[in-house]
Amino acid sequence: MQLLCGSRATRLPDCFIKKENSAFHQIPAMEMERAWFRSSESDRNSKELDVAVRVVQMVCSLCEKVQDNLITKSNEQVKSKDDNSPVTIADWSVQATVSWMLSENFGSENVSIVAEEDIQTLTKPDSVGILEAVVKTVNQCLIEAPDFGLTSPVRPLGTTEVLEAISRCNSTGGPSGRHWVLDPVDGTLGFVRGDQYAIALALIEDGVVALGVLGCPNYPMNKEWLNYHHRYYRIMSKLSSPTSGSWDKGCVMYARKGSGKAWMQPLVRENNRLGLSNLARAVQVSFIDDPALATFCEPVEKSNSSHSFTAGLAHSVGLRNQPLRVYSMVKYAAIARGDAEIFMKFAKAGYKEKIWDHAAGVVIIQEAGGVVTDAGGRPLDFSQGIYLEGLDRGIIACSGVKLHQKIIRAVDASWDSSNL
Repeated sequence: MQLLCGSRATRLPDCFIKKENSAFHQIPAMEMERAWFRSSESDRNSKELDVAVRVVQMVCSLCEKVQDNLITKSNEQVKSKDDNSPVTIADWSVQATVSWMLSENFGSENVSIVAEEDIQTLTKPDSVGILEAVVKTVNQCLIEAPDFGLTSPVRPLGTTEVLEAISRCNSTGGPSGRHWVLDPVDGTLGFVRGDQYAIALALIEDGVVALGVLGCPNYPMNKEWLNYHHRYYRIMSKLSSPTSGSWDKGCVMYARKGSGKAWMQPLVRENNRLGLSNLARAVQVSFIDDPALATFCEPVEKSNSSHSFTAGLAHSVGLRNQPLRVYSMVKYAAIARGDAEIFMKFAKAGYKEKIWDHAAGVVIIQEAGGVVTDAGGRPLDFSQGIYLEGLDRGIIACSGVKLHQKIIRAVDASWDSSNL
């Protein structure tokens, strides 16, 4: 299937930017198209990465619109899942859109998807209104597919088709075969609070993450603004000049295993689709290896990670900077881009980490030059179904080996007194 179609045919992934004399240059359109044909013929999973980046760009736009409605209107679009965590129409709409797009591009018989959401809540009698909103949101997103070099359906999807698209994401993964892994809105609490969240899509082949894409619609280009609540950031963004780069926010990061490169491109937006949205640049982890200068990330919610234990670890290894507490896999993006050096997560006893919460972020950090393991120093195992089975205590991601080793040693020395 020819993917280089539509107005966005030459505007996406990594072969589009080259580095000369330490400066990035945009490759002319004709040269980009020729380069992409060569790349797609020779590089494994190039087509999969291309489609994944385009789809994530598209659903980032969907999420921005839903979040704007949540913040400016009401919270009627928020439901509770059976585990009492909040979920919005964005979760189901993104999952339906990604599922439909992957099936159309690769054939539904060839696509296995592991994803977070199901349709149980969505099909309850009291969810008729939100189901209608999901169907409307999906179709509004799909009609914009040509703007991202993708193909729209010939007619709007009906309710049954949308529910089927969501339900197709019922794979449990495993050690063999190819499985797409999707977290439609990672950091739902951040999303409904108008803060950070991410759309995470990865491809796992025979238990190994082959590529990952992270859409971070609220990730500010200036890292200092991660410390501010997004509502304030939104106000300042609207007050600033449209030509100012200081307040630019939103990006998509992506990497393919074994490429040795990770990339970031700004979000494609309505007001700049003919502008600079085709620019991408390589990202690299920080070179800081002195704990006194390093910044570490951890989850915002105390229920997701022990802040007291990570605080003790930070003190023991000499970390002086305040922790950067961020919702979602934006933490992985921050390390891959060099905005932070360490991510530590130590869940409470009984909590099992799910593969969709980590797969995309792990491969992006690794290809950007970083290290991700469990707290015992072992690679994360994505081959055992929907959970990271056999995880040793917690997860540690670092910008370099030196910092990583120091954290591992500190965990070993402190664990017996952690009460985790």
